[in-house]
This record gives sequence, C-alpha cells and structure tokens, in this order.
Amino acid sequence: MGTRALKSDVAKLQYTPLERLAVQRPVDRIPFIAQACTGLRVLDLGAMDETAWQSKRGSGTWLHEEIARRALRVDGFDNSALVPVAGLPTGPNSGIRRGEVGDPERLLAELAETPDVIVAGELIEHLENPLQFLRRFAAVPSLSGRTLILSTPNATALHNFLIGLARRESTHQDHLCILSYKTLATLCTRAGFAQWDIIPYFSRFTEMQQRHTGLARLAVRAAERVVNACEWLFPLVSFGFIVRIRL
Repeated sequence: MGTRALKSDVAKLQYTPLERLAVQRPVDRIPFIAQACTGLRVLDLGAMDETAWQSKRGSGTWLHEEIARRALRVDGFDNSALVPVAGLPTGPNSGIRRGEVGDPERLLAELAETPDVIVAGELIEHLENPLQFLRRFAAVPSLSGRTLILSTPNATALHNFLIGLARRESTHQDHLCILSYKTLATLCTRAGFAQWDIIPYFSRFTEMQQRHTGLARLAVRAAERVVNACEWLFPLVSFGFIVRIRL
C-alpha cells in the first residue's frame, strides 16, 4: 500500500434509499491487512483478540501475529485485563501492552517512533463512540499522512439476513454497533478525512471448523465456499469491511 493515494467515494454517494453502490470484490481480511503492513512500523489497537487469541496462535488466524510476520515492528495495545501489567511479548519484533486504545497521544508517547500504520481490527464495533475515536486520531499532528486501517463486521452481511428469517441474530455481547457501507462512509466524512476506501472481506468459518472433525468439518468448509461465492457475486453482503484512511 505504501504512500499510494487512496480515493474517496463520498462524492458518488447520494444517500437515496435505492442508489447503486460501487462496491469492489471482497478480500481475505487477515492476509490483506498483513500485506499492507509489510516492512512498516505498526500500532495495533485491540490486539489481544481475547475471545480466541490463545487458540489462534500459530494457526495463521490471529491478526496481530500475522502482521508481525511482515512488519518491521508491531506495538500492540489493548485495555483487556488479560494483558499483564508488564506487557505480553508476542514475537521478536512484537508485543502487547495494556493501554487505552482511544487515547492516541498517550499511546504514541510510549513508542520510540511514530508508527507508519495504525490497525484497529474488529474494534470500532466495541466502542461507545466510534466517531470520537476517529476524530481523535485525525487530530494528532504527528500522524498526518499515516494510514489508519479499520475492519468491522457488516450490518448487511448475508448471514444476518438468513438467520433473521428464522428470528435469530448473531451478535457478540460486547458489540455496541454494527456498521454498513454507508455508515462507514458517513463516519469518515464527519471525522474530517479526505481520502479513504472501503473494501469488503470474506466470511471465514475458522472457529466452526476447529470445533468439528470428519464429515462435519467438510460440511462447514462446503458451507463457507457457498457463502464466499455469494459474497463474491454480491459484495455488499460480505461478512465485513476494511476501511483504509489517510490521516
């Protein structure tokens, strides 16, 4: 990604109920974000992935770990009580410290160098005020020209529609909001950003596959392929979105 100029589609959005959206094809979330961090200094917010990080280590499914494989340096911060007070070393060039992820100036004061990329993977849906979070990072002069990469579940995802037909909803108890393509664009606009793009990402049934064996696991894999095919054909129903922002 480097210094490549990002584009903003805000001028194309009319916010009419039935307007057609120019949504690109989905990508694999973890490889895409990790590739964007290659050779760079990274500030990783909400790095613990506390719902499953221990089981994900070494499996290629923990975002923090995969970023560290490609990045020059990864400094992770998380306000989870699971992070030891002394910090948690996660690799030769990476670690996680306890800190308030919504206070960029305090976090940057703990780093030896200003990061090139700030990553907030599956984080903003947990925050009480996502717009305030974005505005705080936009207001830090030393981050001007850097890249902020967010990822978050999609309000119009295919699985939300399908299970809704059965009067069900799959939402984690720590999620305070679930965002759509247009609401993400609105957040970027109101935070004052001029350049960003929004990229859908595929569903991955990794934890379901880990819980099953034999024919059940094969069935999960087959279901994932069917869902991914639908997501490729209709990107707006993809599992989530990655938002790349030029600060």
